[in-house]
Amino acid sequence: MHTLRIKARHNNLMASITGISVNGTRRRVDADADVPLLTALRDHLGLTGTKYGCGEGQCGACTVLLDGQPVRSCITPLRAAAGKQITTIEGIHHPLQETFLKEGAMQCGYCTSGMIVAGVALLRKTPHPSREDIVHHMNGNICRCGTYLRIIAAVQKAGQPHA
Repeated sequence: MHTLRIKARHNNLMASITGISVNGTRRRVDADADVPLLTALRDHLGLTGTKYGCGEGQCGACTVLLDGQPVRSCITPLRAAAGKQITTIEGIHHPLQETFLKEGAMQCGYCTSGMIVAGVALLRKTPHPSREDIVHHMNGNICRCGTYLRIIAAVQKAGQPHA
């Protein structure tokens, strides 16, 4: 599944991850196990859809799914992803993406990938969420442009049977 190895670096022993599963594909990455998952995705694998926002896990721009659960990849060490399925925005194919476009749920677009990933996690868990469910689940995903009402509308419409 995953490979964890120890390698010498400046006379210190550091764990290194050499392979992870991203978007259904086994990918080779050679990085310290303590590097943030976001760094491995963006810098080692070229998956730049996941954004760096605050670097503290507070804004949600870096949200990815780890075994189907939303996590902040900027504060999740690569070692936590070893042996698990990582899904980035590049691996999401869901009606929510279309409803984001139809509802104009983005302006600058910086938060969009994290919002969609978080919204998809909610819709997989709760296929027809209430407005309160959406607000509660999306709390912590920050949109600097303030398109929250359109984001909520997009998630609601994606959760309707005819969406």
